Amino acid sequence: MKTPKIGFISLGCPKALVDSERILTKLRSEGYEIAPNYNGADMVVVNTCGFIDSAVEESLDSIGEAIAQNGKVIVTGCLGARADEILERHPQILEITGAHALEEVVAAVHKHLPPMHDPYTSLVPPQGIKLTPKHYAYLKIAEGCNHRCTFCIIPSMRGDLVSRPVNEVLLEAKRLADAGVKELLVVSQDTSAYGLDLKYQTYDWQGKEVRTRFYDMAEALGELGIWVRMHYVYPYPHVDEVVPLMAAGKILPYLDIPFQHANTRILKLMKRPAATENNLARIKAWREVCPDIILRSTFIIGFPGETEAEFQELLDFLSEAQLDRVGCFAYSPVKGAVANELPDAVPEEIKQERLARFMAHQAEISAARLKLRVGRIEQVIIDEVVEEGAVARSKADAPEIDGQVFIDGATHLKVGDLVNVEIEEVDDYDMWGRLLD
Repeated sequence: MKTPKIGFISLGCPKALVDSERILTKLRSEGYEIAPNYNGADMVVVNTCGFIDSAVEESLDSIGEAIAQNGKVIVTGCLGARADEILERHPQILEITGAHALEEVVAAVHKHLPPMHDPYTSLVPPQGIKLTPKHYAYLKIAEGCNHRCTFCIIPSMRGDLVSRPVNEVLLEAKRLADAGVKELLVVSQDTSAYGLDLKYQTYDWQGKEVRTRFYDMAEALGELGIWVRMHYVYPYPHVDEVVPLMAAGKILPYLDIPFQHANTRILKLMKRPAATENNLARIKAWREVCPDIILRSTFIIGFPGETEAEFQELLDFLSEAQLDRVGCFAYSPVKGAVANELPDAVPEEIKQERLARFMAHQAEISAARLKLRVGRIEQVIIDEVVEEGAVARSKADAPEIDGQVFIDGATHLKVGDLVNVEIEEVDDYDMWGRLLD
């Protein structure tokens, strides 16, 4: 009997990627093979994104491509919450499930493509199936979010915060480290709220009691001896507790904090924390404790009602905060978001003009921050080896969203190697280094 083969398309954020990895791990453990293309697959699963309109269109287009190339398609992910919209465009779909719906997806696959079972063969390594390169992996610690930001529909698709018990998180992290992973990227919708729903319950981990709490988890992960990078950290006061762990070298000196804006009125309309002065004071305090800390953030410009003066206040915040890595998006209405009902929409041409000014302003800041690192010796991790040399990342750079470090001539290095370089040259976002090892 022919072994059933599954094709898989994973769209959206790292949290969705982890969902895809869990689905693939489950299917692989049941004997399914993973096909590299549509033609070799008996069925295709599409894990969708529904966060903004462009992501919805990408998801719908990918579903259409899978139907055209294969014909048997199951849809899961955030866009699954809008099943009517999907079926209106693609009525041929076999099944639709929502986000983080592992059991429902697997049941749908069983229904339309029953598994072969061989109880004597283990098809899955202890760390599970990963869609990232072997040297780094995303570690998802929670689902959902308790916030109700007016521009976001994630809670309507993924629900309220549901934290994983800390012993489960640490066991997965240890298995990944044992399998050779050199860098863990900790993700969730609100990483610093971790454990709130479990009332910070205590669990046994290797003979020691550890609370299901942001600091305690970070401290335990820091004992693994690999890079640990924190993403999507809401700026709660207790985040301050983690910075000394960075100063001590336990976890990477890197915080990804989505501030979103700097003007108090706009932040209140967004239902985000509206204490810009406090954020500036805390950024200063973090740098006093850990001078090497790298701060990444994202912002939205052109939010309904944003005035030129309020936008200028955001630029002034950037100048004062001196953030290292910044992403920015022009506000885009998301179906079902409360912000769609707000008055005084900003015209598209003004949004684009402000976006260009924002990025140019931050590029100068990023370049100036990078120039401070010229002459320093830094440890980097190798992501790729090409004809000209090696492509790496420093502790300041998360994969796919931050800068890179180029090492000319270092073709003998291997992906995943950790090496030391002297930084010799920089531009707005990337660095060039001389190999010292």
